[in-house]
Amino acid sequence: MAVERAETPVRRTRAKPPIERRALPEAPVRLPEPETLFVRMLGDRAGRRAATRLHEAAREFEENHFDDARRILASIDQRAPDVAEVVELMGLSQYRLGRWTIAAKTLERFRILTGSTEQHPVLADCYRAQGRWTDVEVLWEELCERSPSAALVTEGRLVAAGALADQGRIAEAVHLLERGWSIPKRPRPHHLRRAYSLADLYERSGATPRARELFGWLRRHAPELADVLQRAESLD
Repeated sequence: MAVERAETPVRRTRAKPPIERRALPEAPVRLPEPETLFVRMLGDRAGRRAATRLHEAAREFEENHFDDARRILASIDQRAPDVAEVVELMGLSQYRLGRWTIAAKTLERFRILTGSTEQHPVLADCYRAQGRWTDVEVLWEELCERSPSAALVTEGRLVAAGALADQGRIAEAVHLLERGWSIPKRPRPHHLRRAYSLADLYERSGATPRARELFGWLRRHAPELADVLQRAESLD
């Protein structure tokens, strides 16, 4: 389950060696439904109760009650560890609370359990917040190799480009976002986010005409996105 990424305070640090992690399987792992696993681990009555609590945690998350969701999920995880849906939502809750280190550990568990890249953009953003640039690069490469969907790859691209920009590597960040980019006829949310990030980097790099053109396009197609109206007006 993808999330809108939170603003990330960046720590400028020296490059750290990547975390050792096993290679992904050729395809994601097919896992039983969570209720099936809960019943198998806890018995019928307690298992169904755990499934109900998972749904409650999901509602708390959707209502932005991230700490409440985290507490519910932690109690389930203690009794029925390694249920992918629990681990995933717990990692996302920790992420939305700004707990980058523990969120990364939890989402690494999700990666191992599922063999999936579904949460790679969020996981990479946790490492970006910690200044773990090499881990961001490793996860970006892994996501590209799997290429699960255009939207998910775009989210990973935004994190990877953001990490480059955080290091002052603006030209490389621009190149990463420009690669394969063209103005879509029917823009979807991930197109708009990519366009915004690219326009922002154009402005930061001094490519004002390109920034003006792209912010102008965004003003026509997504005036409600972030501060598009102000950015476009400032460049007119």
